[in-house]
Amino acid sequence: MTYDFDKPYWETHWAAVHGAAQTPASPANPYLERETESLQPGTVLDAGCGAGAEAIHLARRGWDVTGVDISSRALGHAARSADQAGVAERTRWVEADATVWSPDVEFDLVMTHYAHPASAQLDFYERIASWVKPGGSLPIVGHLHGAHNHAPEHPPEEASTHTAAISARLNPGQWRVLTAREESRRGRNPAGEEVTLHDVVLMARRRP
Repeated sequence: MTYDFDKPYWETHWAAVHGAAQTPASPANPYLERETESLQPGTVLDAGCGAGAEAIHLARRGWDVTGVDISSRALGHAARSADQAGVAERTRWVEADATVWSPDVEFDLVMTHYAHPASAQLDFYERIASWVKPGGSLPIVGHLHGAHNHAPEHPPEEASTHTAAISARLNPGQWRVLTAREESRRGRNPAGEEVTLHDVVLMARRRP
């Protein structure tokens, strides 16, 4: 089965995940703390931010965060969660398709977690990398290619990749790859069921 990761797809997805306005906020991806704990707070762009868990996590640590997502439903939940967390003043939510939208400034950190764009996955990663300031950071978390079966709760193959493929898109004259791992962990799917997640985790620093 192929997927069109367009606005109707994501509005339907987030309506199912957060059908109730007061659905509790999801925890941030556990890799985020590990990869950013040594960084001083600055400006962040979260590309494909979804319901905002990672954006809110960094806002709590003092970062000024812009979350971009194609789904108005996801962003509505993100805004409510930011308000409940007391970080509304540190968060800004932009409804846009990050495969065609571009920011008018660069950021100290640009991140994405499990984003499934309508464009090719690696093209998307290369695009968002261009939004990082010199000296800034690029954490990427995605689905590991070939590690999942084809059950409905698992991502389609076109939305997965390998760390080597991501690294190959980063010019070594401009980037230093600090982390490139393929890891597994226990997590929960949108239905709340515990599953094993097979991930790619990359952290790169743009050279000054």
